[in-house]
Amino acid sequence: MDSQLTNAQDFIFRSKLPDIYIPNHLPLHTYCFEHLSQFHHRPCLINAATGQIHTYAAVDLASRRVATGLSKIGVGQGDVIMLLLQNSPEFVFAFLGASYAGAISTTANPLYKPAEIKKQAATARPKVIITQAEFVEKVREFAMENGVKIICTDSPPVGCLRFSEILEADENEIPAVKINSNDVVALPFSSGTTGVPKGVMLTHKSLVTSIAQQVDGENPNVDLNSNDVLICLLPLFHIYSLNSVLLCGLRVGAAILILQKYDMSTLLRLIQTHKATIAPFVPPIVLDFAKNPDIHRYDLSSIRIVMSGAAPMGKALEDTVKARLPNATLGQGYGMTEAGPVLSMCLGFAKEPFEFKSGACGTVVRNAEMKIIHPETGVSLPRNHPGEICIRGSQIMKGYLNNKEATEKTIDKNGWLHTGDLGFIDDDDEIFIVDRLKELIKYKGYQVAPAELEALLTSNPNVSSAAVVPMEDEAAGEIPAAFVVRSKGSKISEDDIKKYISDQVIYYKKIRKVFFVDSIPVAPSGKILRKVLKAQLENGAF
Repeated sequence: MDSQLTNAQDFIFRSKLPDIYIPNHLPLHTYCFEHLSQFHHRPCLINAATGQIHTYAAVDLASRRVATGLSKIGVGQGDVIMLLLQNSPEFVFAFLGASYAGAISTTANPLYKPAEIKKQAATARPKVIITQAEFVEKVREFAMENGVKIICTDSPPVGCLRFSEILEADENEIPAVKINSNDVVALPFSSGTTGVPKGVMLTHKSLVTSIAQQVDGENPNVDLNSNDVLICLLPLFHIYSLNSVLLCGLRVGAAILILQKYDMSTLLRLIQTHKATIAPFVPPIVLDFAKNPDIHRYDLSSIRIVMSGAAPMGKALEDTVKARLPNATLGQGYGMTEAGPVLSMCLGFAKEPFEFKSGACGTVVRNAEMKIIHPETGVSLPRNHPGEICIRGSQIMKGYLNNKEATEKTIDKNGWLHTGDLGFIDDDDEIFIVDRLKELIKYKGYQVAPAELEALLTSNPNVSSAAVVPMEDEAAGEIPAAFVVRSKGSKISEDDIKKYISDQVIYYKKIRKVFFVDSIPVAPSGKILRKVLKAQLENGAF
């Protein structure tokens, strides 16, 4: 090792932009609506499905009514509500209403299988589940067994409350609560660096800091303002959309165009109709833009920024999108739910003409510190030396819910959050991700935990042992591939295994490829050596 790397010096990296004042003592809702008087009559939410427009004043009013309505059915400060919803204005009203009430929102994918939802609910212990009629049966049994109320945003089945009734509450009767900035307000679930999904405790301070790092100050990281129309296509139950789309949009007074489902032709039409200006996407959607043969039929000239996150985007794709959207600035960010979620961004510096390199994901967000450490020794590394990325600042999570051990493995005693990602910082302070220490699979930007799928595989009596690793895929980025050892005498097939898993998990967690092997490589500790299997895949051994 270079002698420069063996000293005790810590190499700390900060943003290219100066730190700013962040009012992270404020509750999240107060911060988001701090400038409400300036744009209270402006469009806030545009429901793409119906065309209905909710002004900022109307959204604030509805949120405060929800706060009162929740309190009247027994939701108090510190209690949890589960949002099992597709993108909708009701999602926004419920999330902000819970914040007003001092409650916590845990967000879940409504397309999860019942067992997946039950696991999250059993950990989060919500008092109320807010969902749509088509998803009620997924939670009815859990709700009945645990005394949980179900609220439907559309026509409710028997035994459910109407969300419209919650919206009829008196906004002036919100219970008096004193919210501390360290109180938890959002509880998304993430697999972190390893293992099964865990509740990520994001506080009012965490989210206020993260939003401010992106859009506050005279020279914001993201050039977003009240004249923008922001596309909210990515699911709000995911922290990327919840934070960088909804909450950032609310803070600056932008109009937020809410789409419930992804359909490229519908998206193109809506961009043209509403003259959308900001397009936060993930690489698979960007890829659709690049390949869609009908894109020339639509006027997309209003788009001025395309934001891409959740997974890396290659240079070839960047160049294709730039050619198709010549008026747009294209940039990437890097995030992790536990980090609040944004660690770095390379977009929109309003006054400084920074030119970012292709493949970079920007510089560390302001009001935060980053360092790169040797993954084995923990020694802090200088520029151009790849290692594990660590970040510290008020935006990171408080910890994992009821999981002290996992929290201490992720946040060290000096407050550094260890991401499990390998990367380096170059001479221009730009961050490049090169690999992942963590073993998560990124299928179209969605997290897939190998440990979760392995547990399901080995629960099948026809499977003796199994390992799941990422396999490269042009369209998805990565797909889950399983290495399976059959039980003695078993003749279970690849299709049998795929069906067994698909019956139990959401679509993006499905096993896409199965390799039958005689044994699974393990370390002396018994830990599966997934890197060995991944290397064999990459070398064409299977």
